[in-house]
Amino acid sequence: MVVGAIKTLIIGASGMLGSDLCKVFPDAVKLTHRELDVTNREQVIESVPKIKPDVVINAAAYTNVDGCEDYQELAFQVNGYGPGYIAEACSKIGATLVHFSTDYIFDGSRTEYVESDTPSPINVYGRSKLLGEQEIAEKLDDYRIIRISWLFGAHGKNFVDTMLKLSGEMAEVKVVNDQFGKPTYTVDLANKVMDIIELEPGIYHMTNEGVCSWYEFASAFIDNAVPCTSEEFPRKAKRPKYSVLVNTKTEPMRHWEEALKDYLKERNV
Repeated sequence: MVVGAIKTLIIGASGMLGSDLCKVFPDAVKLTHRELDVTNREQVIESVPKIKPDVVINAAAYTNVDGCEDYQELAFQVNGYGPGYIAEACSKIGATLVHFSTDYIFDGSRTEYVESDTPSPINVYGRSKLLGEQEIAEKLDDYRIIRISWLFGAHGKNFVDTMLKLSGEMAEVKVVNDQFGKPTYTVDLANKVMDIIELEPGIYHMTNEGVCSWYEFASAFIDNAVPCTSEEFPRKAKRPKYSVLVNTKTEPMRHWEEALKDYLKERNV
């Protein structure tokens, strides 16, 4: 498939990842949540075939991990059944679907996970995203599911911005040091999608390189982070201790520290 010659549809175009995807695919048809509600099967089945895309990139998701515990039905509609409706629409017109899943489909009992490892989510967000993977695989053969982790980017709420704000407001910022993952810059991820489209259908792990704790991540850009345990900082949704995704199928992306420098420059920090 020649990427430059294909017609692309981006769903969830106004989100943090969607905004950067729009820069990588400037000629794509771009739909925001207001323009396409992925939880409305009739609307999805009707709208996508009208556009006649060769590739559909679904960046729509409900990503508030704690919010998913409160709004479980919404989480399963947006993250679970919605991707299934999109897959159904893609199947009707022979389009390729690129969809983003999460490290939180794993329970964190192992220190790292490859694409073939068996999911076992421990929170509603993870369960809803796993349902999305299953719905897609059931309804479509030509899909690329890209599992991602710890996203930060300029067009949405993220850990880096939150820590910078708290750092300016508090003498010390408590950050958990017993959850480990791979921070991932949305710009790098968006640029990698073109490569993934060219590869075989299946599941891919795609993150920036380098493993750290949330505390180590925060300490890379604020100087008043203080380590604490997950028990000291309880959250509504249980988080996996390790959600380190290992990419075994594609060229690795750069280290998260290098990506972070670019992001901080972008934000003039």
